[in-house]
Amino acid sequence: MPSITFEGNTYQCQPAESVLDILLRHKVEAAFSCRAGSCQTCLLHCLEGEVQAAAQKDLKPALKDLNYFLACQCIPQGDLQIAAPTAADVYSQARLTEKIQLSATVWRLRLMPEQSLLFQAGQFLNVRSPQGWVRSYSLANLPASDQGLELHVRVLPQGKMSHWLTADCGAGEMLEISTAHGHCIYTAGEPQQPLLLVATGTGLAPIVGILRAALAQGHSGPVRLYHGVREAADLYLHKTLQALAGEYANLHYYGCVSGADTAGIEPGQDTQPGRAADLAFQHQPDLKGSRVYLCGSPEMVKQVRTRAYLAGASMADILVDAFTCAAPAPAPLQETVSL
Repeated sequence: MPSITFEGNTYQCQPAESVLDILLRHKVEAAFSCRAGSCQTCLLHCLEGEVQAAAQKDLKPALKDLNYFLACQCIPQGDLQIAAPTAADVYSQARLTEKIQLSATVWRLRLMPEQSLLFQAGQFLNVRSPQGWVRSYSLANLPASDQGLELHVRVLPQGKMSHWLTADCGAGEMLEISTAHGHCIYTAGEPQQPLLLVATGTGLAPIVGILRAALAQGHSGPVRLYHGVREAADLYLHKTLQALAGEYANLHYYGCVSGADTAGIEPGQDTQPGRAADLAFQHQPDLKGSRVYLCGSPEMVKQVRTRAYLAGASMADILVDAFTCAAPAPAPLQETVSL
């Protein structure tokens, strides 16, 4: 069987086992998130040996030329000598310019890249800490040069990265960021098409980016946004989205609270008790001809994708961040972030 050599240690491969699986099986701390080849968090450098084309899917040409690959997608066919990414090959610098707490658990961070970063609203990038932690965060703003980058960071109980970003980083600190990834974006061409946007938690970040892009490009069809949370206090952009819905007649926003304590929530256009997906299908049971955007918990994304298709939406018009649908790894060694 083939073997891989990483940081001076050699590990034997098992049949149909990915490089990431091999490293985790041997208790090697390795960065990963989606395990589906989308987030590029598990990027590694092949020094000797050959990796298959599937392990380099969607990588930038420069990274392919340098023999980088995705550990979760690489099943060794021969011996490999691999190394962690070289920072200069993969990351650029961005300065933290603003950090504002939006709710008890969610912070908004604004970063200003040192060099121009091409992206589209709704894409995501990877952030690397000085400790080597790598996490994916979605971009919530439009790609205007004077805005920089807007990230929404939810503080997880055991989240090393989220605690570091929100508690230890201050304005002016430099962070390492990757290029932008992802295909869940707004595309013009059918401005009258109905749009359904469903988000849970900080899955709202890319959804807000997509919404801003649609409105900025003059989308005239009905747009319905459902943000699902457990408690009303977790509707961290509630007032912002209320104001936006007041400005655009075709935008309908619903803050959906699914927790047990919903006694104080009066049903209305912008606040509803119940799950976001359930309310969305109650309001719009027929999705034929609609475009659907989903982002949030893996369970929600998987279930709503199926429900949207059964309600008449074309699979080509159901857009998600692919890595949100991946099952979590068994006994992960690092925090896995869902957008």
